[in-house]
Amino acid sequence: MRRRFAVATMLGGTEASNRRRMGMRVGRMGLALALLIGLMTGAPSWAAQTVEFGASRVDLVAARDGHRTALAVELATTPAQLEQGLMFRHSLAPDTGMLFDFGRPRMVAMWMKNTLIPLDMLFLDAGGRIVHIEQNAEPGSLQPRGPAQMVLGVLELPAGSAARFGLHLGDRVEHPIFQGEPVKSR
Repeated sequence: MRRRFAVATMLGGTEASNRRRMGMRVGRMGLALALLIGLMTGAPSWAAQTVEFGASRVDLVAARDGHRTALAVELATTPAQLEQGLMFRHSLAPDTGMLFDFGRPRMVAMWMKNTLIPLDMLFLDAGGRIVHIEQNAEPGSLQPRGPAQMVLGVLELPAGSAARFGLHLGDRVEHPIFQGEPVKSR
């Protein structure tokens, strides 16, 4: 290493300035190497792989008067889709959401890890009936949310949607998963 500095000194730089330049070069190379390793191992959350979701439609049906509201939804049915959900999204348009289909009724708790937007969560039994509503779930919260009973699905909507649509326990979400029909994405 001493020879490099000696050659650089002969070319016009001082030994101290050449050491600084060499240190900056090594520092930049180290930073680049660390970023490359991080990307290859998937360590940073911002580098999470995106998962493709199918598109569908649901109808919200009020139990008291039968009023219907149609929403465009993305479907989460595979393990990768169920795991990612709405993580890393910066927005969710009004009258849209994500429907999680767990395949069979089971105990479910949802959290907001890596979710950047507040959400309303509707927990749905095998018939699509709303059995639990979580309103305005806080982004990034690790607090488990859900009912003390089994559900077949969860519909996540932009925060404020449950109040805007006047949703109550007992109202229904109509979708083929709640009639035991195979789900087809559009």
